[in-house]
Amino acid sequence: MKWEAKVTSKGRITIPAMIRRGWRLGAGDWLEFEVDRGGVWVKVVRRESPFEKYRGIGNPGIGKGRKGIQKWLRELRGE
Repeated sequence: MKWEAKVTSKGRITIPAMIRRGWRLGAGDWLEFEVDRGGVWVKVVRRESPFEKYRGIGNPGIGKGRKGIQKWLRELRGE
């Protein structure tokens, strides 16, 4: 399969939706570009946050992310 993407004046491209879904790409993800005689190769760079293992350690009973905090605040307010 082939997809095309237009380069903007600032050197940016939009990655086609089918590729983003297939590679599970989201905002903040990194891509690595490698150039050789055959062309340009692109691959996803998966980096685990060094702080991930500490996520939620100080918040027992509170879910992860914005939704977890909002739920906790509603319960705290008695809503």
